[in-house]
Amino acid sequence: MKLSMPLMYAGNPRESADQVAALEKAGLDQVWVAEAYGFDSPTLMGYLAAKTETVEIGAGILNVFSRTPGALLQTAAGLDNVSGGRAILGLGASGPQVIEGFHGLPYEKPLGRTREVIDIIRRGMRREPLTSDGIFTIPLPEGQGLGLGKPLKILTHPERDSVPLWVAALGDKNVAMTAEVADGWLPFLFLPEKAKEVWGESLAKGAAKRSADLAPLQISAGGMLTIGEDVKGMLDFARPLYALYVGGMGARGKNFYNELACQYGYEKEAKQIQDLYLDGKKK
Repeated sequence: MKLSMPLMYAGNPRESADQVAALEKAGLDQVWVAEAYGFDSPTLMGYLAAKTETVEIGAGILNVFSRTPGALLQTAAGLDNVSGGRAILGLGASGPQVIEGFHGLPYEKPLGRTREVIDIIRRGMRREPLTSDGIFTIPLPEGQGLGLGKPLKILTHPERDSVPLWVAALGDKNVAMTAEVADGWLPFLFLPEKAKEVWGESLAKGAAKRSADLAPLQISAGGMLTIGEDVKGMLDFARPLYALYVGGMGARGKNFYNELACQYGYEKEAKQIQDLYLDGKKK
């Protein structure tokens, strides 16, 4: 087991990086850098690479819509170089609120895009010419653009010929795809007592198709740890995060995290949290 923590996208990332450097000395194994629609992850990950020596640095996560597969490959290779082989690339579809509202892109075919991105990055890290004839067309064929595209391999030599590719997934099909092709899984709002009930079938379905070339699926489940005698006060640290995701990360009828809370059996509470949050009563 490894110890990991998220570097949240709010606040001052320079101060958070200093904290990570101190925690590294205490035994921290991994740090995950979120971006959502705040600071971009690659900038902060590169800064962390310069401030640390041993901790693994993961994107938690980069969405598969706003960057091309080639750009994601460059990020993976670049981060792995400046960190001396400590990169982890967390990928995910994010959600329509961020993809359509912040990036102005249609939220279409998230599973297919993720699967293709993983395949393209893996081939690219081996310095194979980038090609794709699916959701992504690489290079563009004659008749599109100037017609001058040709398959190119990454110009520089990566530190390693592969980086761990993790996927943030909640839905059944996405979790099954993750268990089939990814190196690791990033669930969110994880409830261990309900994990088998909610995801067991999907994980088994994906594992049955998993290539023997891949190591067993790794999991970073998360969970907030606080230390103190004031239990209610400690729980208050967690409430804003749950309120944001269960209540406000999406709209009524289209909130993956609210749906997950319902799958856990908290339909009444999930509805109440969402109603209050969307009515502006966030506290």
